[in-house]
Amino acid sequence: MASMDIDHDVPTILSVLRSESAPELAGDFYTMEDLWERRLWHQLTDVLERFFEHPESAPLRSRVYSQFVSTFEGKINQLKLVRLGLATSATFDNKSDALEFMVELAKKVDTPSTADAHVYAVIETARVKLQLEDLDGARATMDEAGAILERFDSVESVINAAFYSVNADYYKAKADFAQYYRSSLRFLACISITDLSLLAQRERAYDLAIAALLGDSIYNFGELLLHPILDSLAATEFKWLRELLFALNVGNLAVFDELRPKLALTPILAGTDEFLRDKFCTMALIEAVFQRPASDRTLSFELIARETRLSHENVEFLVMRALSLGLLRGTIDEVGERVNITWLQPRIMTKDQIESMRQRLVDWDRSVSELGGWVESAGKEVWAAS
Repeated sequence: MASMDIDHDVPTILSVLRSESAPELAGDFYTMEDLWERRLWHQLTDVLERFFEHPESAPLRSRVYSQFVSTFEGKINQLKLVRLGLATSATFDNKSDALEFMVELAKKVDTPSTADAHVYAVIETARVKLQLEDLDGARATMDEAGAILERFDSVESVINAAFYSVNADYYKAKADFAQYYRSSLRFLACISITDLSLLAQRERAYDLAIAALLGDSIYNFGELLLHPILDSLAATEFKWLRELLFALNVGNLAVFDELRPKLALTPILAGTDEFLRDKFCTMALIEAVFQRPASDRTLSFELIARETRLSHENVEFLVMRALSLGLLRGTIDEVGERVNITWLQPRIMTKDQIESMRQRLVDWDRSVSELGGWVESAGKEVWAAS
């Protein structure tokens, strides 16, 4: 009987909500009522998603969800129900209320047939905990979500994107630059850059640039440098960060020295000069090895000192650090003051580095052709002489 009363009241509820909505949203309520009466749940869900995405719907989302959507929530796609719930919780001024809402939503969709919706809700519950600065609680919830995701053969990209996004936010709050860098790039791999507003793109690009610079285990920047997210910094006061990253990728110390004064003007980078210079020196060493043919990777201390702008006595320490980081493999000849490199960590190359490698292959092909011509000519001379 209670259900019949609710059904009977739905037209009245929608009429009241329509009267309080922005004029451009009024038509959606007529459509909602029509689709609800005809029990066209799929089409109704599409209209609701469009409505909840509209900025003007924010003041009414909570009531639309509690007074209307809740009357048929079991009849619609549960992953989309969670998305409607997320849009609703985002309008709560009190984040504790938002957390309570998300916890209840996660329980509603916690069934064997809706495991994807459940893990999505769990992930977003962790996001609210981060907003409440409950880092330990957020980590525990994300670990729970990660354990659930491991049981899936595949999952919607929106869920993966949410998982890596919340992980990135957690590591940002913990100032774990290396983990933030990796999680954030995985997040970007799950979405189209057009899914982000220009402001969101700039914020993500800035955070990634900082993480790449300060991450003590980040020495491969190709994936970030090739991503269009960095282009969003071009028209901002932080466009120099992009330039600094490209310089770091090849260990260009001249650019580092040129841009060094800007570090002090950026609070999070102030006082990092020595660390960043060491990182630039390490990348200069890697680039020096990369630019040499694989058959000739024995570098003298003198050459390394010149490429890295280090004193002769600091070369061995630099090489040992690169070896300990797993960036290189090889041996150091202290007596002969040489370093024999047998392996270089694989890198995602930029277009300039690919062009450099192409040119080396062209030069190699030319030298092989010249050698072949010389051998053929010499052979003819020997034959003629005989």
